[in-house]
Amino acid sequence: MIPQEIIRRKRDGEALSSDEIAGFIASLVRGGVSDAQAAAFAMAVFFRDMSRNETIALTLAMRDSGTVLKWADLSVPVVDKHSTGGVGDNVSLMLAPILAACGLAVPMISGRGLGHTGGTLDKLQSIPGYRIEPDEARFRQVVRDAGCAIVGQTADLAPADRRLYAVRDVTATVESVPMITASILSKKLAAGLQTLVLDVKLGNGAFMQSVEEAETLAHSLVEVANGAGLKTSALITDMNEPLADAAGNALEVTNCLQFLRGEKKGSRLEAVVLALAAEVLVQAGLSADLSGAEALAAETIASGMAMERFGRMVHGLGGPGDFCERSDAYLPKAPIQLIVPAPRDGYLASCQTRTMGMAVVELGGGRRQAHEGIDHRVGIADLLPLGTRVTKGQPIATVHSATQEAGERAVADILCTYAIADEAPPQEPVVLRRIG
Repeated sequence: MIPQEIIRRKRDGEALSSDEIAGFIASLVRGGVSDAQAAAFAMAVFFRDMSRNETIALTLAMRDSGTVLKWADLSVPVVDKHSTGGVGDNVSLMLAPILAACGLAVPMISGRGLGHTGGTLDKLQSIPGYRIEPDEARFRQVVRDAGCAIVGQTADLAPADRRLYAVRDVTATVESVPMITASILSKKLAAGLQTLVLDVKLGNGAFMQSVEEAETLAHSLVEVANGAGLKTSALITDMNEPLADAAGNALEVTNCLQFLRGEKKGSRLEAVVLALAAEVLVQAGLSADLSGAEALAAETIASGMAMERFGRMVHGLGGPGDFCERSDAYLPKAPIQLIVPAPRDGYLASCQTRTMGMAVVELGGGRRQAHEGIDHRVGIADLLPLGTRVTKGQPIATVHSATQEAGERAVADILCTYAIADEAPPQEPVVLRRIG
């Protein structure tokens, strides 16, 4: 396998064989492909695209570039979920213990924040002692004991993805659908899953801004995953406002506990969590239909079983044994809290969600550069949903900040994100469509 010949063929628009793709990826991991050659390959794919079969071959080659987990010791279906990212999207924190309480195994490999979107691992690191990089033995033990474990990608899991993504990140080739697809699915396939559900976000707080973009990515993910032998479906969900009523790491963990106590009934967040849970339960054969599956998932919340699984996972991965009961004693709190007042009477009509996410980053709750640390205390809470009738001066959100100055800047930024109208906006569904 001569790397430059593979690059030339793809540059010229030719279809690559599975063997050619596998050879290139294997050489990439071994160091036989330079960064310049990896960048040229990524640019060739960006401009020339890949067929479905090529994308499946790329995904499988990246999966096989490292360890592929096996779960032969488990007698229950092994499942997971992936979101393309948004603001206030803490769904994984609740969904994993809900599915575990239903009798499934959820070895969830998650990531850190990217751009304006929050990261599941950053949220969990708000919990003192929580280990996002346990050794494989601990990871497996927690999955067996709690039914779920949310951790980060280990060094030997799909290493080709880390190498290729690092190159794509600095060569303006991130937005290639085949490479996005392979990047997401190679890690999920390496985790040894049997069933996967995808949450593809659409709107001004998502990476996918148009219906066409979201559908293209969702179809690619579903078709490639199923082509690679992983039973998969996707939901396209709205991200034109924050999903939870909080955005920020410790604040979203608090929101998760409120959800698991049954305090978020009727919210957009509940609709997405239960819809994704239902998809997994039907695919895994635990329910015959989606409505029955949603009822089964809701019962784990009402009974406290989902909360119990969350607490067991936290403790198994190094967190406090009484975290769920005494979270206020453990989660860090920002010293400054400032109200965001409605500038006039009317209805909250629209929100620039990406700007809201960047306000959290500016507060210190996200990273400007990959090596930076984050302040788990800061963020935005008590967000009112769009369509809410407000009066002038009424709080529409609360900023949690490290300093008065940073908090005041965030208040100004958030006020600029909202439009207030004299009439209520139309109520849009949060789950927009299903793929697969």
